[in-house]
Amino acid sequence: MKLDTLRSVLLFHGLDDEAARELCSLLKMREIAAGTPLFRRGDSGDAMFLIEKGRVRISVQDADGHDATLAEMDAGEFFGEMAMVDGQSRSADATVVQDSRLAVLAGEDFRAFVRKRPDIALEMLMTLTHRLRRTDNLLSHRISRNLNEEAAARLTLGDRMADMIAEFGGSWKFIIASLTFFVVWVAGNTFLLTQKPFDPFPFILLNLALNMITALQAPIIMMSQNRQSQKDRLRADLDYEVNLKNELLLTEIRTLLIERRRTQPEKSARFESE
Repeated sequence: MKLDTLRSVLLFHGLDDEAARELCSLLKMREIAAGTPLFRRGDSGDAMFLIEKGRVRISVQDADGHDATLAEMDAGEFFGEMAMVDGQSRSADATVVQDSRLAVLAGEDFRAFVRKRPDIALEMLMTLTHRLRRTDNLLSHRISRNLNEEAAARLTLGDRMADMIAEFGGSWKFIIASLTFFVVWVAGNTFLLTQKPFDPFPFILLNLALNMITALQAPIIMMSQNRQSQKDRLRADLDYEVNLKNELLLTEIRTLLIERRRTQPEKSARFESE
C-alpha cells in the first residue's frame, strides 16, 4: 500500500513518513472478489481491514431474521477493529460487494504500533464512538416491519376465534352446511317422525336456534371487522414512520454530500465540469 493511500484512511491521516512506512511494512494485501464473506458475527478475529479499493458491507441479523445493513465501507475506510482491540468475537457480518483490494493488519502488530504512538489510539476511540452513535441511530429508527407479522403478534385467543368464526360464516361451506341442516331438520320432523316429531310445524325450536345463531354471529363479525380497522391504523402508523425515516436519511445524505463537497472542493469542481 502506498503512503498516500494509507493516509487516506482517517485513522492514519496524521502519520509522518517514517511511521507510515513502518505501518505499510506490517500490512498484508489481499485481492477479494465480490460476494465473498470476510467473516460472520461470532467468528473469532484478531485483525482489522483497510480498504484500498472496492466496497464492503457491514450488516447484522435482527430479531426477525432480516439482514440490517449498518454501513457500506468504501476505499479509505477500515473495519474489524473491535474484535482486534477487545479480543472478543466479531460483532457483525462483513461481505465484499465489489471486487476489492484489502490490507490486513494483525492485532499483535497493531498493538505494538499503538504503544509507540498513543495518538492513534485516540483517533480510533473517536471513530468507534462515531460508529456506535450511527448504529444506535439506525436501530432506533428501524421500523420497516412486516404488517401481517406485527398484527399477528398482537392477536389474543378471542381474536383468533372471532376471525375463524367470521371467515367460516361468510363462506359457501357455511351456506351449504346450513341448507343441508335445514332440509334434514324439516324432512325429519315432517316425514320421518310423523308420530312423535320433536319440533313439529311451524318448527319453533328451529326458529329459536336460528335466532340465537344470528344474535351471536353479528357481534362476532363486528369483532373481526374491528380487528381489520385496527390493522388499517397500524398500517398507517408504519407508513408514517417509514416516511419519517426516509426524510431523516435524505437529510443526512444531503448533509454528508455538502460536507464532502466542502472538504474536497477540487474534486467536486472537476466532477461538475465533467
